[in-house]
Amino acid sequence: MPKRLILVAGNIGSGKTSLTERIGERLGWRTAYESVADNPYLSNFYADMRAWSFHLQIFFLGHRAEQHLELWNDPRSAIIDRSIYEDAYIFARALNHMGNLSERDYLSYRKVFDLVVRSLPAPSLLIYLKTPVPILVKRIHERGRDIESGITAEYLSLLESYYNDWIRVFDFCPVLTIRTDNLDFVHQPRHLDKVIERINIKLSGKEEVVF
Repeated sequence: MPKRLILVAGNIGSGKTSLTERIGERLGWRTAYESVADNPYLSNFYADMRAWSFHLQIFFLGHRAEQHLELWNDPRSAIIDRSIYEDAYIFARALNHMGNLSERDYLSYRKVFDLVVRSLPAPSLLIYLKTPVPILVKRIHERGRDIESGITAEYLSLLESYYNDWIRVFDFCPVLTIRTDNLDFVHQPRHLDKVIERINIKLSGKEEVVF
């Protein structure tokens, strides 16, 4: 199989990390994840979002661009948990909408983002994991992460609306949309088999069979 770079996108709790881990294990691909433990702005951001939103978004932009290029230049195929595109089209947009990222800072960030993204090679495929908000809320509650304790259904619904806007116009690469509300690729190997089958069909350019 030729070298592939695949990005996994989706709302909080949609299963991005789990899918990235399992595809990496199954296919022997490199994996990469969102920077949390070594993020120098995250704790400040959650303490005062208005003061630190711009700093956080700039950090993520640099981190994801570096990650994207590193894995693109590696001869091995790779899959990345969350895409660089979501930072601008979903999360920075939400921060701006909620008043935590001023219009001036948002426009400045978008200008830098657009310059950076234009210089990046296009990925082979974007996998968009789509999950109903009530199930996202349930999953987030079950995993019980302190950092996610303030996430509300209203916020997830806002993000969902932005994902819908973004996916409709995304054209950097092919998109494979997968509903995850009835999938359990963590505990059901046949579900992971089906996802990998759909990925291979999409990468081959053949007509996709939806399950």
